[in-house]
Amino acid sequence: MFRTATPLDVPALVNLVTSAYRGESSRSGWTTEADLLDGARIDPDVLARDIVRPDSRVVVIDGADGRPLACAHVAIEDGFGYFGMFAVDPTLQGRGTGDALLRECERIARDEWRLPGMRMAVIDVRDALIAFYVRRGYRRTGVHKPFPYGDTRFGIPRREDLRFEVLEKTFGVAP
Repeated sequence: MFRTATPLDVPALVNLVTSAYRGESSRSGWTTEADLLDGARIDPDVLARDIVRPDSRVVVIDGADGRPLACAHVAIEDGFGYFGMFAVDPTLQGRGTGDALLRECERIARDEWRLPGMRMAVIDVRDALIAFYVRRGYRRTGVHKPFPYGDTRFGIPRREDLRFEVLEKTFGVAP
């Protein structure tokens, strides 16, 4: 069900991530950022580096036709797991695919890498998305990071008040 991405996956994963967050196609799912940002959601060069760098894994779920339906990036950062680039095909959202993928990334961080928890950065005005993570055991830390205004590799903001909030989940003792 899960596999690790290879450099050959970069174009398909860029398309998947973009379809889940940007443009009209993203509006068929609940993860859209189309009212917040235009442009790219993920830079192909950044994704390619994440695929091959140590302590980093891009996890993919493929459909029966071999096309990626969901993906996420999990990495080791500052002694914790870091979760990002989470995307599910907008036409398949709400069916448990994202839950399964999040649990797999948590399993990698907890069981394979023996890390104490997972962190992520979410745009803090994304209330429904933050609530999704809170229901899965993440907590808002109150730690904020600036949005990279002016770096179009990650989008063109449609608002001037965007920033990230760090969410965190501790695993406790690994089994």
